[in-house]
Amino acid sequence: MTTAERELTERLGLATGQTVREVGYGQDCDQEVRAAVEGVTGEELLDAETDVRVDAVLLWWREEDGDLTDALLDTASAVGAAGRVWLFTPGQGRYGYVEPREIGEAARLAGLTGMGEVAVPDWTGTGLAPMRRPGNPLVSTVSGHT
Repeated sequence: MTTAERELTERLGLATGQTVREVGYGQDCDQEVRAAVEGVTGEELLDAETDVRVDAVLLWWREEDGDLTDALLDTASAVGAAGRVWLFTPGQGRYGYVEPREIGEAARLAGLTGMGEVAVPDWTGTGLAPMRRPGNPLVSTVSGHT
């Protein structure tokens, strides 16, 4: 694993043994990101049809892919309160670019909050985690518990 791949996976908050689901894979996805994630976790990426709770989700999303809020709701349920969704969208000026305000609104509606960004050559990754309710930091708003 290269230094750049190691730094990327550290920024993504991934470690050995963690499980990661990949949603929205296409030939345009960044293969180096995928390889770095598999390299550091030591696990193959699980496909979108996997029904197990995972530590993180890589969600590759393009403007024409549909309703981002629905996609974030689906992926948020896969990671639970302690996990993270990494939403990768094409970089500004690229086909399929998604406006940051659209990402922010969809994340809010899905009960997610921003946790930083990473940039790779053609994509921007936005880290999203479940919001915590005041007074109960272990329960996410996505779960519907009070």
